[in-house]
Amino acid sequence: MKQILTIEKVLNNNVVIAHHDTFKEVVLIGKGIGFDRKKGDDISFDKADKTFLLKDEKEKEQYVNLLPHIEENLITFIQELLLYIEEQMDKELNEHIHVALTDHLAFAISRAKKDMQFSNPFLYEIEALYPKEYQVAKGVVKKVEDHLELVFPEGEIGFIALHIHSAVTDKSLRDINRYNLLITKLVEIIEENLSIHLEKDDVDYHRLIQHLHRAIDRAHKGNPIEKESKLEELLKKEYPVCYNLAWKLIKVMQNQLNKPVDEAEVLYLTIHLQRLINKS
Repeated sequence: MKQILTIEKVLNNNVVIAHHDTFKEVVLIGKGIGFDRKKGDDISFDKADKTFLLKDEKEKEQYVNLLPHIEENLITFIQELLLYIEEQMDKELNEHIHVALTDHLAFAISRAKKDMQFSNPFLYEIEALYPKEYQVAKGVVKKVEDHLELVFPEGEIGFIALHIHSAVTDKSLRDINRYNLLITKLVEIIEENLSIHLEKDDVDYHRLIQHLHRAIDRAHKGNPIEKESKLEELLKKEYPVCYNLAWKLIKVMQNQLNKPVDEAEVLYLTIHLQRLINKS
């Protein structure tokens, strides 16, 4: 990789955009990297603590417009948090997290300083679906609180976990949120049809949520699962209420995702639903 680049734009003392022959525009981040620099100056890769590409023009524009509204020492700190996330997840992060998480954390810190509290209705579901991301997000919140001497509401852990999941899976936050809303709707249908209340901290609730998530993911990817005809006949006969409800959930998923859902999912959903009835 070419070591010497040409500065195209100095965003602040700690961030510059430089031209690379192969990758075109590269964002370089490092303490004091933009100090006393101007367009056209040469700059070396080894001057940067972190480099990343923003291939998407819209994201690049968002990042350029975002930085002037954030304190420079905060930008450097957020980069440290991103490195921490990458190390803890042991996966390369999609570059869009530089824009999305920088924007989110800057706004979250502003809210916390004003003592603006809020709840995250999907906190239990997020912890159940993305346990590793949730634990890493907890670490991020702890670092922010220690560094800035403020208190984040617990709901922030969930939001940051979603950003981390988006960055390691390359799924958009829009799709992740859409699937979470679908799972919430499915849970409401289950509670209504079985006349039960599901405890969100219960292990069987976590298993149900994880299965619904995997079923949605399989439908999205078009991955079928093996169907057991004998098991289907047994479940249909022994647990007709749960079997019929499972079919209802499949139809809701199909309508919401606008994709076919493998019929074999009915069997596993029936077992999960019957387990919940037995416990209640």
